[in-house]
Amino acid sequence: MEIQQYIKDYTTLTKPKVNLLLVITALSAIFLASENLPSIQVLIAVIVGGTFASGGAGAINHSIDKDIDNTMKRTSKRPVAGERISKLNALIFGILLNVASFTILSVLTNVLAAVMAISGTLFYVIIYSIWLKKKTFHNIVIGGAAGCFPPLVGWSAVTGDLSLSAWYLFAIIFFWTPPHFWALAMLMKDDYSKAKIPMLPSVVGIEATFKPMTLHTITLIMLTLVMTFVNNKLGYIYFLSCTIIGIYYLYLTYKLYKDYDRENNLKIYKFSLLYMMLFSVIVIADSII
Repeated sequence: MEIQQYIKDYTTLTKPKVNLLLVITALSAIFLASENLPSIQVLIAVIVGGTFASGGAGAINHSIDKDIDNTMKRTSKRPVAGERISKLNALIFGILLNVASFTILSVLTNVLAAVMAISGTLFYVIIYSIWLKKKTFHNIVIGGAAGCFPPLVGWSAVTGDLSLSAWYLFAIIFFWTPPHFWALAMLMKDDYSKAKIPMLPSVVGIEATFKPMTLHTITLIMLTLVMTFVNNKLGYIYFLSCTIIGIYYLYLTYKLYKDYDRENNLKIYKFSLLYMMLFSVIVIADSII
């Protein structure tokens, strides 16, 4: 295997696009938890340690999901599915990344932050990938909590504890995750059905998915607005910005319900990613201002 392909495949195992979003949510917690600007040491520790933990979780997931990935068109060319990297090597790589993450976070920040990072990996691998993914259409509702751990890592890295604000950030991502993945599952409905993964749109149909999708989105928006009264570092800029992006997100959900087609489906999926990134940037900006 050429060295460039080797590096590319091992980078792919870490799911870098997902990783980037997770690190940004961790950074939002760091800035919100810091009295002034966060220390460079904490920033580096969480960026590197968080990247290693979530990247390691991704690599382990590639190892576990080889058979599923082989079945689905979207994932059939992944490194493990394509047999360019063995399941064992992907598993070892993922474990080593998490060991490195725990070491970095515990040494440069504190043990609680390290434990939160590893907890996210364990939740993703055991609760979602191994237990829920193939068994219930509630898989992403419960298992999606794995993606909520980065803010807990960021917050605890600064403060050494987990306050109400940290858990609010957790809850916001918890309610963001299902609508985001259901939008993807609508696009890939046939693929998921072929792989026998009971994602909600594949089980109950696209139309029946809109109700829980809308309820989760409304709850998400309400939580972001209530956050203003939970943490006094967040003010009018945060409230107004979250109102604007929340209303637009709800509008796209309504538009998809009234006029379902692939173009509108793809639009709301892409915006759901942008929404979480914008939310995190808004938190960081208002924390600094």
